[in-house]
Amino acid sequence: MAKLAYDIIIKPVITEQSMEMLAQQGKYTFKVAKDSNKIEIAKAVEALFPGVKVSKVNTINVRGVRRRMGRSEGYTASWKKAVVTLAKDSKTIEFFDGMI
Repeated sequence: MAKLAYDIIIKPVITEQSMEMLAQQGKYTFKVAKDSNKIEIAKAVEALFPGVKVSKVNTINVRGVRRRMGRSEGYTASWKKAVVTLAKDSKTIEFFDGMI
C-alpha cells in the first residue's frame, strides 16, 4: 500500500533556527514519518505544494530527550526531521511566506 503525502509530511518545524535557514538559504524544515526516505519526502512536498520543485532533501533522526516529573523519569518520543531545499526556478511554499 502506497503512503499518501499527508502520511509522510506530518507538520512544519517552526523554530528560530528553521526560520533563519528559510530566510537566508531558502530551506524548509518539516517533521516527517520515521519510516520515510528522501525520495518519498521530495515527492510528498511536490504533491502537497503545487509549483514547488525540490532539489535536495537532508534528513535527521532526532533522539528523544530525557525528562523528569518528580521522581519518575522517561524519554520524549524520537522523530525524524527533513530539511528541504527548493530549486532556483521553484515557487516558494505559501504557508511560510508570512513568517519570514
